[in-house]
Amino acid sequence: MKKISGAFQIAAVYVGTVIGAGFATGREIVEFFTRFGFIGFIAILFSGYLFVTMGTKIMLKSHDLKAKSFEQFNEYLFGKWFSKFMNITMMIMLIGVSAVMLSGAGAVFEEQLLMPKQLGVLLTILLGFITMMVGMKGLFAVNTIVVPIMIVFNLFLMMYSVTDARFLEAFLTIPPVDDGWKSVVAPFSYVAFNLAMAQAVLVPVASEVKDRQVIKYGGYLGGFFLTLILISSHMTLVMIPDVTIYEIPMAVVMKSFVAGFYYLYILIIFGEIFTSVIGGVFGLEKQLAGYWRGPSIATFSGIFMIIYSLSFFEYSELLSYLYPLFGYLSLLFLVLLWMKHDKKDGQVK
Repeated sequence: MKKISGAFQIAAVYVGTVIGAGFATGREIVEFFTRFGFIGFIAILFSGYLFVTMGTKIMLKSHDLKAKSFEQFNEYLFGKWFSKFMNITMMIMLIGVSAVMLSGAGAVFEEQLLMPKQLGVLLTILLGFITMMVGMKGLFAVNTIVVPIMIVFNLFLMMYSVTDARFLEAFLTIPPVDDGWKSVVAPFSYVAFNLAMAQAVLVPVASEVKDRQVIKYGGYLGGFFLTLILISSHMTLVMIPDVTIYEIPMAVVMKSFVAGFYYLYILIIFGEIFTSVIGGVFGLEKQLAGYWRGPSIATFSGIFMIIYSLSFFEYSELLSYLYPLFGYLSLLFLVLLWMKHDKKDGQVK
């Protein structure tokens, strides 16, 4: 029973780290998949395979290496010298992504609740600070609560979509787009980006779990749940005309189909954004701990101040420019992870 519980906790942290502002709101899924129609669905299936295999491999290898931070994992992956460059790059990416998450929290308050954007941003920082003070247990607790609720709601919305008479036509449509070639590289850039960012959390989490089997099944479960959420979200989003114009398209669906649950769903979206914020901050703190021995509270304060200053940019602009760019930069990470084999890797597969 403990093994099953442990595997689900790891799966929840894996899913919660990957599902951030863009994923939970649907904007990220639209950008990488839904706008390509049925071709986007094929890309999602391939992305799911990569999430299952490569995410599990990161955690198992981190456990074998006893890596405490993504710096140690990157040294194994890229070598002693090139890993220094990649560590700096990934820290910049983590800060950028955490800023996107904060801006996304503000966008939820501004666009959906008609409240000031800064209220959402500051509330996220306050709750994040409290969770970080609790430590690893806080990270597990938040994800274990939010992730299952998110999955249930996504499946609920998907059922409404697939029973609509217009669904099959919308699902099989391949809309004309100027950059259709991106649908081919989308699974690779999307998964590469998300795993490169998620390793900031997955590496230290896996290194602290003693049972290798628990990590393995947690990785498989997490990858499966990510695939399920991607598919259900895509099947829902294809029903929205001009889906690319909305910053939070999943909320538009909720308001149209089941308005009674609308505000509850907004709370869930906020919860998922929050899990990614604390995941990014947690990973940065673990990394900085190797360079600075000061109190954690000071490190967390510094990190939150930096990402707060960047969160003033518009959420959709940050997402459109930063995510594809970071995705392409992360491709090298995915390729090396896939190619890396040594004596212990026989256990990873």
